[in-house]
Amino acid sequence: EVQLQASGGGLVQAGGSLRLSCAASGFTFDDYAIGWFRQAPGKEREGVSCMDSSDGRTYYADSVKGRFTISRDNAKNTVYLQMNSLKPEDTAVYYCAADSGCTRIGNTILSVMDYWGKGTQVTVSS
Repeated sequence: EVQLQASGGGLVQAGGSLRLSCAASGFTFDDYAIGWFRQAPGKEREGVSCMDSSDGRTYYADSVKGRFTISRDNAKNTVYLQMNSLKPEDTAVYYCAADSGCTRIGNTILSVMDYWGKGTQVTVSS
């Protein structure tokens, strides 16, 4: 059974940092791209970052570029999202997801991943 479990969310003040983790199991982790997505209340889910498995290429939404960093530890079947300089507009439920690749249109990461985990809440206070 494919499982993706996001963790590491919480409440932080603007300007602070959080590191999210996504622990994966039930599939060959090395063969899959892992993406981070978020959904704020009343808004559509949006792609935040994605890392391909084949070449380790990374992609970021324009809104987080320079502040967020995605990384993966294949030995631990875990992907991380380091979030720095957090802003109130980063408040959302964050999800990790897996697929054969990162699907994009321009700089937009599409939410068309095969496997999804439950989210973790990130709240940034002003």
